[in-house]
Amino acid sequence: MADNVPRQEELSTLFGSIGIGTIVSMLLVLLFAFLLSRLLTLLLSKLSERTGWQRIKLKMLIPLLKFGIYGAAFYYIMANVLEISGQQLLILGGLFGAALGFGLKDLFSDFIGGIVITFEKPYQVGDKIRIGKYYGEVMDIGFRATKLVTPDDNLVSAPNGLIFTESVASANSGSSEMMVVIDLYIACDADASLAMKILREAVISSKYVYISEKRQVTLLQKAFPFYTRLRAKAYVNDLRYEFEFESDVHTRALEEFRKREIRVPELHYLEAFPEMKDFNFPELTSNKP
Repeated sequence: MADNVPRQEELSTLFGSIGIGTIVSMLLVLLFAFLLSRLLTLLLSKLSERTGWQRIKLKMLIPLLKFGIYGAAFYYIMANVLEISGQQLLILGGLFGAALGFGLKDLFSDFIGGIVITFEKPYQVGDKIRIGKYYGEVMDIGFRATKLVTPDDNLVSAPNGLIFTESVASANSGSSEMMVVIDLYIACDADASLAMKILREAVISSKYVYISEKRQVTLLQKAFPFYTRLRAKAYVNDLRYEFEFESDVHTRALEEFRKREIRVPELHYLEAFPEMKDFNFPELTSNKP
């Protein structure tokens, strides 16, 4: 009981010294940090769009600036506004730990996840990532969540704590170029060699493709029971044109297939072989030309 009396006195002194003027000062510091963070984020975002291939590198600075600004604001409030002593800081830490046990664990996990993402960089602003069931371009990394723009132009907030429980895949890892895998399918008896040449020409002549010594175009062919799959692996010059690149190659390659009478596979074999309906053919059904 004797140990609790000084602690209660410390808490009374701490919270008793917080008046209207102190609260206003805290709010003004936080407002200044918020406005400064938004201003620098806006400036860096606009500047990054004008720098071309340096776009993603500039956007990497945004999370670091945000954490730095709010960290400095928090330190200023603790040291200058509240004038908290070391012992009072320990007491607040104990209260914070107790609060975690009363339902703030997920929020704390998201906050720590934001710090880990900022400094370890499993992904960065501007990356195309898949985390859990979410896929899209990272627009912002906040204290609680990462904001993604999906291919359907939906803004999704994925909790930062997911990095502790879900696998994370970054398609470009900070680079403006990104590999795109394009699949086309032809009938088993079609001229696969000619189809491969057409596909390659469609890829290398696309206005969206990026080719260098390290970014080569790779073509693969694989035969399946009822069709042949042609696969092209190539890099798009800007990850934002991922689907435009894929559509461009598909459209021009299939048009040339029709001119050269290269047949695409039919699904009528399901009627000829009813027992095959119970099988799943994701290579064909999910990517039907």
